[in-house]
Amino acid sequence: MSYFMRAVKAAVLCATALTAPIAHADGGTLVIASTQVPRHLNGSVQSGLATGLPSTQIFASPLRYDETWEPQPYLAESWETSEDGLSVTLNLVEGATFHDGQPITSEDVAFSIMNTRDHHPFKSMFAPVETIDTPDAQTVVIHLSQPHPALLLALSPALAPVLPKHVFGDGQDPKSHPANSAPVGSGPFMLDEFTPGEAIVLKKNPNFFMEGRPKLDEIIVRIIKDSSALLIAMENGEADMYPFMAGSQEIRRLEKVDHLAITSEGYAGIGPINWLAFNTASPKLSDVRVRQAIAYAVDRGFITKALHRGVSKPQRGPIIESSPFFDETIPEYKVDLDKARALMAEAGFADGMELTVDYIPGPKEQQQTVAEYLKSQLKKIGIEVTVRAAPDFPTWAGRVGGHDFELTMDVVFNWGDPVIGVHRTYLSDNIRQGVIWSNTQSYSNARVDELLNAAAVEMDEAKRAELYAEFQQIVATDVPVYWINALPYHTAYDKRLQNVPNGIWGTLHPMDMVSWGE
Repeated sequence: MSYFMRAVKAAVLCATALTAPIAHADGGTLVIASTQVPRHLNGSVQSGLATGLPSTQIFASPLRYDETWEPQPYLAESWETSEDGLSVTLNLVEGATFHDGQPITSEDVAFSIMNTRDHHPFKSMFAPVETIDTPDAQTVVIHLSQPHPALLLALSPALAPVLPKHVFGDGQDPKSHPANSAPVGSGPFMLDEFTPGEAIVLKKNPNFFMEGRPKLDEIIVRIIKDSSALLIAMENGEADMYPFMAGSQEIRRLEKVDHLAITSEGYAGIGPINWLAFNTASPKLSDVRVRQAIAYAVDRGFITKALHRGVSKPQRGPIIESSPFFDETIPEYKVDLDKARALMAEAGFADGMELTVDYIPGPKEQQQTVAEYLKSQLKKIGIEVTVRAAPDFPTWAGRVGGHDFELTMDVVFNWGDPVIGVHRTYLSDNIRQGVIWSNTQSYSNARVDELLNAAAVEMDEAKRAELYAEFQQIVATDVPVYWINALPYHTAYDKRLQNVPNGIWGTLHPMDMVSWGE
């Protein structure tokens, strides 16, 4: 059945369900609405929401996490960490198979972790992994060059999909492998159809290794680029779930819909930060005084209170403010246009300059609206800003990952631990051409490298906090990024849905227990 026929079928089912609840807990179709367009479906070599949501349904991972930040068994039924912290042993479940019927072995897990280490944008996530032993088909021994305080978290679904070695290990480039868009996984759902820019259709994996799961027959991810059309689809019952909703108008509008529930639960591990990034390799932006001038010109309070109608919280640094590692003493760059103009003059731009700002298409309030605000605000200090739109997410990601930008709005996640989500933006050895959400700012500071590398191996939280405090003070002075706000992510969903993911990864978590209520 084609996607279009499935979409019609799903719409009819949803519309009917508004008046006639489904009579059984298992089965049925879940339609998820999304504005973001994935380039492919393999989370081993691609970060982000667009890829992460389908990837975590298609691929299983060694561990999964609950809402209390505790690791839970998944492909690994148990695990042990050595006393010196230099090795972790995973004991795999027996009988698990990939969607093509081939058994999952320790060789697949080892291959997958190394593939992610070598090709994922988050270079620091598995950087300490030196070798992996596979003494038998069910045992994986990960050997580390140094202790890794975030390793177990990195083995989560959103970060460590287990790939079939017999499919992805054929010598082709992992980033452009044809199986990235037609993947074979071992998760609760199997890819049925992928129509780029339109929809992803996932069907139930009848041989999923967790008995009695998944509950649903099918998940359809509908790509709806127009936010107004997306909201109408949610209101009319043509879509059942809208995750990662951050717009104040969207939240308030869907809160009024009787058959929908709205929650902010399920985003604790994401740590989403909305920011303005500088290409420090640009001759216009290589001088720190220009970047500081822009920071003094931008009114973070106006953005969060007026443009975001108070639903966003200000964010002053690279580590989400809700984290115990956030440094409260970080400079705020309160608005000072006179100081901003003086810094521009000192940098040799008394007569001003022209800059281009990009933004992620889709979340208008958090991205395009702020970019347009920058155009008017920076004009006050002599900077003429051109706002450059992208037709879709892959185009924007290609520009920024290819370092073909001057300024760009961006949304970047902390991913639960700074080692995973923060280091990647600021380490000089993570300046990687063509890789989005790496150090696309081309920022380099030797002391920052030292501090982050030390924090990556420090198992004492108090000592880690000291290292991160110094790091935050340095980058706040260097301003490779001007941090604006934490995104107010919410999920809207049909009230009849049961077990909507509310763990630390939200909908970047297997939906094997999601079902329609009686």
